[in-house]
Amino acid sequence: MKIKVKKLNDRAVLPVYGSQYAAGADLYACTCEELTIAPHATVMVPTGIALELPVGYAGFVYARSGLASKRNLAPANKVGVIDCDYRGEVMVALHNHGETAQTVAAGERVAQLVIAPYITAAFEEAEELSSTVRGEGGFGSTGTK
Repeated sequence: MKIKVKKLNDRAVLPVYGSQYAAGADLYACTCEELTIAPHATVMVPTGIALELPVGYAGFVYARSGLASKRNLAPANKVGVIDCDYRGEVMVALHNHGETAQTVAAGERVAQLVIAPYITAAFEEAEELSSTVRGEGGFGSTGTK
């Protein structure tokens, strides 16, 4: 699948897969200088790119495992969603979950982009729903003790 990417800035880097079978392509900070993210703060990190995703697909922005586990930096909204009709700049709301300030270098990999199909449902009001063994069991109701 080919995805059109528009560079909005000369410093922008197109998304890059880290290995042959990687599901996520790295997104890069497109800044002139370092960004410092204070503890428990969120900074909008520009990527300098816009995407044209095919109808029926969305871009999902996930944390990079190393950045999250080693430096406590991950998207504030947990998973960002880029709709196929969005043509603006891809931004990463990077949150510092740690107790010390973290610095993001210009050009650093800050998140990963996974492109996946989605289904648009037709929601229909119903008086009753079919019964199941689980029923109305909520959080933790299917696990063992």
